[in-house]
Amino acid sequence: MLLSAMKVWIDADACPKMIKETVFKVSARLKFKVILVANSYMNIPLSPLIEFVKVDQGADVADLHIADNCEIEDLIITADIPLASLIVEKGAVAINPRGELYTEENISERLSVRNFMQDLRDSGMDTGGPPPLGPKDKERFTNAFDRIMTKLLKTRK
Repeated sequence: MLLSAMKVWIDADACPKMIKETVFKVSARLKFKVILVANSYMNIPLSPLIEFVKVDQGADVADLHIADNCEIEDLIITADIPLASLIVEKGAVAINPRGELYTEENISERLSVRNFMQDLRDSGMDTGGPPPLGPKDKERFTNAFDRIMTKLLKTRK
């Protein structure tokens, strides 16, 4: 039985395995639905609480599927800033795999930085990328995810 109608959506193509596994464990304990969306097949645990949606190949196809199908009471996990912007605009909650919450207050700045960095890359500059996720990042995500889920489940019962 589902504890809540709330769902957790995962932008799964780029989401680290350790983050997905954390979400799966919490889902089993708290009984909420998890929906992973990706352009390519991936293995997921056999559970009535976990669903996988394979979308067509193409830029932003998975992002648009999530944005079009999530609801205001859902939580979306993504590192994609444009998708996070759509989610925040819709009124739902978005968090990245490092545990940072996207809000109305910070999403415009993040979009600006993302677009600036994209312009630099398009001009041929090597801007590098974020460092790989480590144990501290997993801990930050787990703590933030727990805090957000507790708040969302409390307000949506």
